[in-house]
Amino acid sequence: AQKHGLELICDSRDVTVRATEYKLSLEAAGRAFRYEFFRSALEGGLNRIATAHTLDDQAETLLLKLARGSGTRGLAGIWPKVAASHRSSAISEDEKHGDPSIVRPLLGTRRQDLRIYLAEMGQSWREDSSNRDLRHTRNRIRHGILPRFKRHVNPRVCETLAETAEIARSEEEYWATEIARLLPQIWREDTLDCTMIGTFPLAVRRRLVRRAAESLGLTLEFHHVEEVLELKGCVSLPAGWRARRDGDGIKFHKEPTTRSDYAYPLSVPGKVEIPELRLAIETMLVNEAHGPDDLLESSFAKHELVLRNWRIGERFWPAHTREPRKIKEILQDRHVIGDQKKSWPVIASGGEVVWMRGFGVRRDFRARGEKGVLIRESPLEN
Repeated sequence: AQKHGLELICDSRDVTVRATEYKLSLEAAGRAFRYEFFRSALEGGLNRIATAHTLDDQAETLLLKLARGSGTRGLAGIWPKVAASHRSSAISEDEKHGDPSIVRPLLGTRRQDLRIYLAEMGQSWREDSSNRDLRHTRNRIRHGILPRFKRHVNPRVCETLAETAEIARSEEEYWATEIARLLPQIWREDTLDCTMIGTFPLAVRRRLVRRAAESLGLTLEFHHVEEVLELKGCVSLPAGWRARRDGDGIKFHKEPTTRSDYAYPLSVPGKVEIPELRLAIETMLVNEAHGPDDLLESSFAKHELVLRNWRIGERFWPAHTREPRKIKEILQDRHVIGDQKKSWPVIASGGEVVWMRGFGVRRDFRARGEKGVLIRESPLEN
């Protein structure tokens, strides 16, 4: 910066503390800090902030969202311009179409081309070491899945995925304007007009329900939207919300929460007591044989672990199953219900659930030898 006569603005925050305090994953906490920093810089006089997202980042994002389930909004991927108020992957309509203070000018450039350009300038390539940590899903897509796609399916898979995102973005821009025009016709005082919404095609009805919920700060998954559209009585929604059919209307209301969320930093070795459950979880490094379900890869001893209750939408990969499943479904299969279900403990690292009570260590994070992090639980004595 000094060489080019530019001002350098730096900041540092404790992501782990933020994640624990607000019950967030490390990725989500880091993202929140980044956008707070961006907003602070803009308030200090900057008019634009440019990030270095590339076409490869776009392809990875699209594939990740497609694998997890997404409509055209998710398939729009990374937007070239967003407002600094953008704080999550679910971009609101106001954030997408507000002041585009954050721009991504390299979104159409391949990462390899950027490396070549920098090399020709004599500029070294800098990369966060965590980008090679295969415990993170995005990194497994970057270093494993996409290279296989290129070799066996389509050599231009990154370009193709980026083109798909461009198509989806254009459609989303149209729908954002159209739904904003239609919403006042069917949504008043937190209530959907069933008669009016029934006159629209299914694709429009789904978007109207989702946008109405977003106006309350509520994000709905596909099955939630379908439940609302088919509602005859009452249905539970995320974050303590409920929707109830009352004549020709569907009323949204938030019930008093009874869920007690908790989150505790967990070191190795270490022991944490969960007063809410009268339970203690202990970790230790071992070098002798133990049951594989209780033994986590030894590398996790160097990472930040958080003991907490599971969050809506999270997945876990139990041993002896073919693929990860939603924790909600796993607990339902075991007939775990009510407050016990809501407070079920897990251990997370970097946004990934690596251990789950009653199911042990996540399948792909289990120690392959005798050395590893042993996780044990015990009841708290009165």
